[in-house]
Amino acid sequence: MKNSRIWILISIAILLSAVVFAQGRLKADHSSSLQEALPTFSQQTIKFGSTGEDVYELQGRLKHLGFYHGKIDSVFGSKTQGAVKWFQSEFGMKVDGVVGPKVKLKLYNATKDFRPTAPKLHEGGGAAAGAGGNGGGTNQGNNNLASSNTMGLSDNDLRIMANAVYGEARGEPFEGQVAVAAVILNRVKSPSFPNTPHGVIFEPRAFTAVADGQIWLEPNAQARKAVEQALNGWDPTGGCLYYFNPKTATSPWIWTRPQVKTIGQHIFCM
Repeated sequence: MKNSRIWILISIAILLSAVVFAQGRLKADHSSSLQEALPTFSQQTIKFGSTGEDVYELQGRLKHLGFYHGKIDSVFGSKTQGAVKWFQSEFGMKVDGVVGPKVKLKLYNATKDFRPTAPKLHEGGGAAAGAGGNGGGTNQGNNNLASSNTMGLSDNDLRIMANAVYGEARGEPFEGQVAVAAVILNRVKSPSFPNTPHGVIFEPRAFTAVADGQIWLEPNAQARKAVEQALNGWDPTGGCLYYFNPKTATSPWIWTRPQVKTIGQHIFCM
């Protein structure tokens, strides 16, 4: 009887040792992976307003995966924040736009074949552009739209964008109108949508203004100005691809998207 008890105690001890060893091995593997990522990123948390080498690496790796479509300027602005939130959402992480150790490791493991090619503006390769600025420009009308058109869009695309902004958001604050124009441009840049504003706007069931005919209303100067500001790089949404009015939305699916910001009557989401 005593021998049986002794063997039971020995078996329990062996099992406990195996569990402790396995836990230690997992921690060691995680620590090793984290250490492997450290040469890529520093130990500092990267967030809105950060600049320098960490942001350069972050933007490059997010762009490599298709989450970031802006200029690699080493400045953590609204576009970078939106890309981080999109990445966090797709990889099942907390969507807060903050890049801590877990996000760094996840991003590193997803981009092990990444090699930076963009010039390091933070090291004197050129002046870093401010992220999310609202641009200058005092001229009105289509001529000013054309002068702001760095994406090579057609005149018809510029006009239909102004129509869409007016039809979708003419009762919204100016920032909200710019945000609608920015969503259209974000979709153009995304591989998940058509690659022209015309294609994006007239995609089936994409915009209410197309469905109810308000797309054909004559846009005012403010709507054209909103398109101009979006073309100049101002994105109040931080890279969002969707928006909806919670008072009128009928699609349950839109509520499942990660929400980023509310501007006026619209919620903007990834």
